[in-house]
Amino acid sequence: MSGGRPGFTTHLLRYSTSNLMVIAAGLVSFPILTRLLDNTQYGILNYYDSWVLMGVAIGKLGAQHAIMRFYPHGGDAGQLRAFSTNLFFLPLGISLLLWVLVVAGLVSFDLFGGARQSPVFWMALASAPLLVFASLVETVLRISEKSHLVMVSRIGWRWGEVATMVGAVLLLQHSAVAAYGGKLAAAGLMVFFYLWWMRGNLGFSRAHVDRGTLRKGLVYGFPLVANEIVAVAFILLDRVMIKGIIGNFEAVGIYSIGAALAMQVNMFTNITVFEAFTPMANRLFTTDGPAAVRALKQRVLPPLTYALVGIAALLWCFGADAVIALSGHSKSASGPVFAMVGAVYALMPVLLVSGYGLLLEKRTLKVLALTSGSLVVNTALNLWLIPTHGVMGAVYATAASSAAYAVATCAWVPRDLLQLPQPRVLATALVVALACIALVSWSGAFGLASGWPRLVLGGGATGMAYVVAVLALDARLRTMLLSWRGLRMPFQARGAG
Repeated sequence: MSGGRPGFTTHLLRYSTSNLMVIAAGLVSFPILTRLLDNTQYGILNYYDSWVLMGVAIGKLGAQHAIMRFYPHGGDAGQLRAFSTNLFFLPLGISLLLWVLVVAGLVSFDLFGGARQSPVFWMALASAPLLVFASLVETVLRISEKSHLVMVSRIGWRWGEVATMVGAVLLLQHSAVAAYGGKLAAAGLMVFFYLWWMRGNLGFSRAHVDRGTLRKGLVYGFPLVANEIVAVAFILLDRVMIKGIIGNFEAVGIYSIGAALAMQVNMFTNITVFEAFTPMANRLFTTDGPAAVRALKQRVLPPLTYALVGIAALLWCFGADAVIALSGHSKSASGPVFAMVGAVYALMPVLLVSGYGLLLEKRTLKVLALTSGSLVVNTALNLWLIPTHGVMGAVYATAASSAAYAVATCAWVPRDLLQLPQPRVLATALVVALACIALVSWSGAFGLASGWPRLVLGGGATGMAYVVAVLALDARLRTMLLSWRGLRMPFQARGAG
């Protein structure tokens, strides 16, 4: 069944390319927006954007998870039509109805209750259904392993967003209102493309409406709705608690600038890896069982471990210089935020891939418990650390709670799906990374000026030293990179033995 499908490497390269282009777009827009918007305006923009994530997480009703888990691999036209009817169109219709009711309630509250929401609030509210629809379509593209379409649409959307946001801020007003207006315009354009694709590939049929299938999808997805809400709350919590404890949007802006860059790292590492890994793992688990999923992990983890440990070391050493290079010395307070949070985000996928399996076993309540526990830990640490360490207190809380979540994921996954990195690979990567960090610290970052000189020259030299060292110490990695066979194999059942 998988003989004609692209392999893991192909999907990974496509998602890596798209996410690199998205990050490149961020590297273009980020310095422009952080220079044109002061910390307060940037804080407002990021604050409402975080709330949109919460609304979208609720509005999807868990349908994206049901789509990913119950997609009919190898199904005929009737099965695909039943799938799209009950797990795509019906949840989308319910979501739009709920959105209309929420908007009606908020408008009534404004008219008769005397409250007045800001323009950014209404723009954020208008973007929610667009993002819900786009997310569900992209999930279908991902689970059907059409990574080439995901790549093209994602790149087009992000670069279009750069053009509209930066254009609005430059031409209209240096404010969060202008920036969000541009963001909303780009989302609208992308929705037209997804509507065009949907009309040719997803069909609705009254004859295929099945309340049992809809109910099964919602029952599976609802715990993951709560899980996604908790995950978004994890992102939003730091900003809300910084605002509540420190008391100003400037501190929120300092944290948000560093955290926004760290999310770009998360996109390139965590999200990219799982966009390629999850559809294949679901298909292999459905067709060949847990052994095939472990075989996939065994091939993916060695190069992944080396790459992500190296990225984390570079972020730890030169993350602050990246903020200065991109946003100027006036935003240097955000440098330590990016360095620490980015390093943690870079390392997490190693353990998350190792412990992936709870969703395959449909243990959604355990996933919710893990995420909720991480949020509780983060909240408690924020209450303790923000009053004494300010913005960096939120950074320490995020790092500790994220690490706890990754470790707990491996502890709770069924044993037949757990596949930890090989001890020698992990030890080699960590020893070389620590040696590089020590060298940078001992040399005073090679005596280079902060910002671009240290980032480009120091980061380039350190990264090259890391690569040369791990290749010299691990002959298997050299062989894998020369042949690519370890990752290009189709991962059929024969690979599970």
